[in-house]
Amino acid sequence: MIMIRIIIIILSVIALAWLASKHTNEMLVYVLGTIFIFIQGSLLYQYVTNVNRKLTYFLESVRYSDFTINFRSDNKMGRTFKELNQQFNEVLHAFRQARAEKEANLQYLNTIVQHIGTGLITFDSTGQVNLINNAALRMLGIYRLHQLSELKDKHPRLFELLSNLDSGVRELYRTPSDQPLALQGAAIQLRGMWVRIVVLQNIQTELQQQEVESWQNLTRVLRHEIMNSMTPIVSLVGTMRLIVNEDIEKSTSDQEAVNDLKEALSTLEKRSKGMMQFVNAYRDFTTLPKPVFANLSVAELLQEVLQLLQTDLTQSGVLWKLSVKPETLIVKADASQIQQVLINLIKNASESFSSQTNRLITLTAYQTDNVVIEVQDNGDGIEPEAIENIFIPFYTTKKTGSGIGLSLSRQILQQHNGQLNVSSEVGKGTVFTLIL
Repeated sequence: MIMIRIIIIILSVIALAWLASKHTNEMLVYVLGTIFIFIQGSLLYQYVTNVNRKLTYFLESVRYSDFTINFRSDNKMGRTFKELNQQFNEVLHAFRQARAEKEANLQYLNTIVQHIGTGLITFDSTGQVNLINNAALRMLGIYRLHQLSELKDKHPRLFELLSNLDSGVRELYRTPSDQPLALQGAAIQLRGMWVRIVVLQNIQTELQQQEVESWQNLTRVLRHEIMNSMTPIVSLVGTMRLIVNEDIEKSTSDQEAVNDLKEALSTLEKRSKGMMQFVNAYRDFTTLPKPVFANLSVAELLQEVLQLLQTDLTQSGVLWKLSVKPETLIVKADASQIQQVLINLIKNASESFSSQTNRLITLTAYQTDNVVIEVQDNGDGIEPEAIENIFIPFYTTKKTGSGIGLSLSRQILQQHNGQLNVSSEVGKGTVFTLIL
């Protein structure tokens, strides 16, 4: 199209020169020729301007990511211009598809970030928080975070750690609720700006597991050493009793001394066997079998446990209340092991009362991110100095307690990838929480 217009202009100039050479009315020829050339030049200028305008419009749409426009594919300005419009439309369509895929990928990644159990915070050099996921909000006990400075009131130590955390360095932070969090940061450059990414991980289960393993190793060593010491002592006591009965008693007339010796040997044997029985009683703590998982009805599980303990609770004058929401709540667990945990907790709760007349144990189960079962009593509560030690093996506040029940219960929950937590207030009661 543009070539035709240039050819017309050239031919017009040639025709004008030829007419002028024939000595015709030169003025008329010049006027008409000039007008004709001016019209053709204007059309050429308009054509080029339209092309430039289209190009400018296209480039602006790309620059500002406005891919909603569409160019008409017509023949008013020639076949090549139609092809140009078609190419513009195809490029814009490709951009639209690329942006849609990018947005879908961002939405996909954001969904993953918001649903993972690890906390994630990203912020720039000014302290502006670009992203914080739900796990991080739960760990910190807040519902939003726009600036790091907002942490100064509730988490001043965390604010200092985040402000000065070096890449690759792992720090430990304890929340006001005494939850241990491991912090690790990294820095990346994004669109010319440095952005810091910090990962928060609740390592309470990890620390508890290490603690249990340490106690297991200690108990295993103690059991081995005690059994190795007690077994020969018991054997020697038997040999000495035989010597007393067969030799010493027949060769002496001092029967009182013989009786004293027999009594001493009997006491020594009794205490030695008692020590061996004591050590064997904790064998389960170091040899707990792996759980056999199955889908269990929480309501049926709790009702079975209450049925087993119904007689003991009634004799102790303890009432109970059960609430499961929804009633069809299902948990994947080892039935016998979780029942043992619940029996331990309910028995402990039934023994937590002193002078209370309205003794009540409440069992509550509900669904959050996990299945949660709470065993609550309105008993005497646990002293603050004791609550830190109740999960330590052999520690007990009861005269007849072995100190192994809660330790074993926490170990069972850990093998279920869960947690066993406690909160208590003296004079008001205690709540044990199973998270499965």
